[in-house]
Amino acid sequence: MKAAASSGSLLLSALLCASLFSSWFFSTSFAKHVVPGFPSSIVRPEQIQRSRDDWNGLYETKYYTQILDHFNFNPTSYKTFQQRYLINRTYWGGPKHNSPIFVYTGNEGDIEWFAQNTGFMFETAPHFKALLVFIEHRFYGKSIPFGGNKDVAYSNTSTLGYLTSTQALADYATLITDLKKNLSALDSPVVVFGGSYGGMLAAWFRLKYPHIAIGALASSSPILNFDDITSPYSFSNIITRDFKSESENCYKVIRESWQQIEHTAKHQRGLDILRKSFRICKNYIDGDALQGWLRTAFVYTAMTDYPTPSNFLNPLPAYPIKQMCKAIDDPTKGNDTFEKLHGAANVYYNTSGDVSCFDLNDNSDPHGLGGWSWQACTEMVMPMSGDTKESIFPASEYAYANRLAYCKAVYNVEPRPSWITTEFGGHNIETVLKRFGSNVIFFNGLRDPWSGGGVLKNISKSIIAIVAKEGAHHVDLRYSTREDPQWLQDVRKQEVHIISNWISQYYHDLAQAQ
Repeated sequence: MKAAASSGSLLLSALLCASLFSSWFFSTSFAKHVVPGFPSSIVRPEQIQRSRDDWNGLYETKYYTQILDHFNFNPTSYKTFQQRYLINRTYWGGPKHNSPIFVYTGNEGDIEWFAQNTGFMFETAPHFKALLVFIEHRFYGKSIPFGGNKDVAYSNTSTLGYLTSTQALADYATLITDLKKNLSALDSPVVVFGGSYGGMLAAWFRLKYPHIAIGALASSSPILNFDDITSPYSFSNIITRDFKSESENCYKVIRESWQQIEHTAKHQRGLDILRKSFRICKNYIDGDALQGWLRTAFVYTAMTDYPTPSNFLNPLPAYPIKQMCKAIDDPTKGNDTFEKLHGAANVYYNTSGDVSCFDLNDNSDPHGLGGWSWQACTEMVMPMSGDTKESIFPASEYAYANRLAYCKAVYNVEPRPSWITTEFGGHNIETVLKRFGSNVIFFNGLRDPWSGGGVLKNISKSIIAIVAKEGAHHVDLRYSTREDPQWLQDVRKQEVHIISNWISQYYHDLAQAQ
């Protein structure tokens, strides 16, 4: 019997029945029930087929007693929690040789997912004889303060107030410092890695803690997506360009479908027509939910438009946008727009063909992403809108008032749109970082909608932007395959070369100082 496809694996529990990416615009047209989402890097194991238990061979699971508040000295600050980290010593040359330590700065979810899918670190560790460490972000996975009780930790602003990027970076700094002491590896150089939000943290870690990390590889990290630095239309415009470059007809069908879905949903028996057309399970259907379900598919497909088969939340073929447009352009479907869209959605939600119906009413959060809604309501304020003329999605305009209303209603907290740029910078980044920054690689693939908020130009000789025209969301960090195109192989070789130079320079400086 074919199974019903649950959309829960794609949703944040805090999105209140809206799809994960219904919220990028958070405008007057889309902000009914949603909170801004972020492109989670959480992916499932690719290339190597093994059971979940078998992944334990990649790392040992450890816990570090972490302080709750790094920036105050009141009694509550000294409370502690158990922070999970994963460690792989297989290739490490050891402290005697000052062999390097590669650290992944964890994202907004379970750290095991990241460790299992950041193949670049595992594949380069033998070359560098590196120790691998993956640190889980506080309030995610099993690194939950307040006794490990998520219900308590997420209960109110008094507890959630400790969920910030600055606290997370301080966690990483504290843990790395203590780990090096325990390993007698004080002179081992540390390089940090991260993708998406984790990439932002990696870049910021290098800037904030240059005495701890000698360099950072920040992949697909939209650190400029704040405070009016990046156009709010860039995200939508890049997705539009991705589909339009594949097929003008495909783009037009998607663009014109939203009004048709909305119109159909308002008519008598219209929801029955939509349910039948899109094979939606009988438990629930709503016009807005259906649109959100489709938008999620298009956005994630644009983000994961990889040149090889992948399993980014859902199994996808190589070049999935091409496959979506192939379904939409299929002449056998005639003028049936809904049947065309169903074929496109199948590429994302039903590659295996085993699904009998799609469930729009599953709001489970199996990857533990729910804390992001708090972060989006406090410091991670990334405005996004839809171009009224060309966007593949319905027109929308970002309105801070909508964000404020949601965050006050749900958390009784007021967002701080300018805090990230105040804390980490961003404005005039080329001039600013050239004066004091060094040793950061910013990778961006231009098919990734988040690349619009990334660093796309070299800032100095040691702050390098690697830009891949055909690249998608942190594709460089994925496991390599025999089918990888030459440009992707070249990107990884360039990253290894740059990191090698950082480490060589570190060893040279260390020898000179002794």
